[in-house]
Amino acid sequence: QVQLVESGGGLVQPGGSLRLSCAASGSIFSINNMAWYRQAPGKERELVASIASAGWTKYADSVKGRFTISRDNAASTVYLQMNSLKPEDTAVYYCNGDILRRWGDYALNYWGKGTLVTVSS
Repeated sequence: QVQLVESGGGLVQPGGSLRLSCAASGSIFSINNMAWYRQAPGKERELVASIASAGWTKYADSVKGRFTISRDNAASTVYLQMNSLKPEDTAVYYCNGDILRRWGDYALNYWGKGTLVTVSS
């Protein structure tokens, strides 16, 4: 059993900052790509940022220069530092990971249950 558990969401004023964390637990051999997605009310889920096991990163154009994704491989944790937050960043943020449970397995894709970020004055 593998779980991804997000934390760090909440209410923040425009221009403020939040740091999201996502910890993977359970039977894990290794973790490949990890990512953050978000889904705003009435909209489709979209990729916010991703990070490969070697550290390469990719960002949505809407968050470039404001958000930073990082990971701690030893702790099986991925982070999303969000600065200069805007009301349009309001969404449920989901953690996603490609995880191998045993050596030689194919990686399976897992989702967390999400954490709500609300940017409002």
